[in-house]
Amino acid sequence: MSTPESDIAAVLRESGPDHDGFTFQTPGGGHQSDVYIVTMAHGGEEYEVVVKFKPEGNIPFEVEPRLHEYVADRTDVPVPRILVFKQEPEADVPPYFVTERVHGRNLAEEFATLTEDERQRVMTQAGRVLGDMHSEIGFEAFGRLDLHNDRIIVRDWMGSWRDYFEQLTRAHLTRLDGTPFENLTTRARDRIEPALDIVPDDGIPRLVHDDFRPANLLFEPDDQRPITAVLDWQDVLAALPEYNLAQTEFLFIDSSFDDPHVKETLRQRFHTGYREFRPMDFAQGYEERRPLYQLSTLLWRMAGFDAVFADESGLATARAEAQYREQFERLIDALPT
Repeated sequence: MSTPESDIAAVLRESGPDHDGFTFQTPGGGHQSDVYIVTMAHGGEEYEVVVKFKPEGNIPFEVEPRLHEYVADRTDVPVPRILVFKQEPEADVPPYFVTERVHGRNLAEEFATLTEDERQRVMTQAGRVLGDMHSEIGFEAFGRLDLHNDRIIVRDWMGSWRDYFEQLTRAHLTRLDGTPFENLTTRARDRIEPALDIVPDDGIPRLVHDDFRPANLLFEPDDQRPITAVLDWQDVLAALPEYNLAQTEFLFIDSSFDDPHVKETLRQRFHTGYREFRPMDFAQGYEERRPLYQLSTLLWRMAGFDAVFADESGLATARAEAQYREQFERLIDALPT
């Protein structure tokens, strides 16, 4: 039977450098179990790489390593360098790629305990990262990104941002079935549908990392630009930038802090960093649409609740469920009527 250790050993035999032995661990912060930090020993020295295997299911795995190169070639966004990619390995293992190991700590594990100055520097750089992506990379339609003949394409593309956002949000609602939040589905749908009229129909589709959250960032708190790597480019869209901005404000600020002064300070630092790369009038309709985008993001988190908290204690799970429900009520109340 295949094990992570045997699969990693096969990868290193097929594609790895010389080594005398290796150890491995899964990264913290909620990463999938198919990602491993591998430490190899050779000649009295140790060095690390990251190995990611294709997850089960019909996932366009090959687009992720291509996106690493695509983003690195067009922006200054810090992404790990791809060392090896095997869509059809000779070894009896799933498709995989190997990246350099970028040093830094997982932001999700420490964000709440950072000093005020450290958090502000993180949010400023988070704004710069998104501003850089949104200003440099555009597409002709809205949809999820895929790879065709080694070219990045928009799969199942749509010409209307409103229609695509509605489709995205309806998919999140459908996935609430069987979760602790399935009783909220009808109420959410009834409030979301009339609010969709405020979502723009058109605009320039830009590159959107649809899982841009603290768990997918590495950072060094003492650096002036503390984010050292943006990870997990599996879920990437061509979408309106304001959707990505609202997501980030929710995942980094509005779901993490209660103090209004702290939230406003971090929000302003985020906006300032973003505007260094791309003009944006945050008062021009964005604030009205932000709760709707954030509610869609919360529904996505609710849909994955059981998987994320499967190994947590009953108390931790109950606390998280209560927090999600509180956030749901706040965002529902903020939708236009």
